[in-house]
Amino acid sequence: MTRFAFFGALAITMVATAPASAASITAATGVNIVKPVSMTKLQDLDMGTLTFNSFTGSRTVVLSRAGLVTCATDIVCSGAPKAARFNVQGTNRLVVNIVVGGGTMGNGVDSIPFTPDAPQSITMINSGAPGLDFEVGGSITVSPTLVGGSYTGTLNVTAEYQ
Repeated sequence: MTRFAFFGALAITMVATAPASAASITAATGVNIVKPVSMTKLQDLDMGTLTFNSFTGSRTVVLSRAGLVTCATDIVCSGAPKAARFNVQGTNRLVVNIVVGGGTMGNGVDSIPFTPDAPQSITMINSGAPGLDFEVGGSITVSPTLVGGSYTGTLNVTAEYQ
């Protein structure tokens, strides 16, 4: 019996001290940090001054993103029109969707529907400053029955990653 116990203890010791098999490999690590989108208004939109000649029906006046006004032949455009300008900052090479809500311009008596013209998206060409500028123009439809005066409104502009 003693012999059996001795061999049993020896077998247990050999299993416990047997060298373990090990493997090692290296994996690459990485992370993509995305800066949040930020936007600053650089310039308000101004369609200038519209002087009506005699006409009937409706006429459309267009302000391009470059700030150029196109008027019908029976409307005289003057003043210093300018498109709205914004600066967007974010992460290089990411696409930013631009959403501009239409609205109205009013003077307390009458209102004029405003349809914005803006890029649908822009691709960031750098991270952070200086960012990327974009312009917003638009169009209005006027009628000869509008009350004279200054018409104002607001643009709601949203920039978010695609």
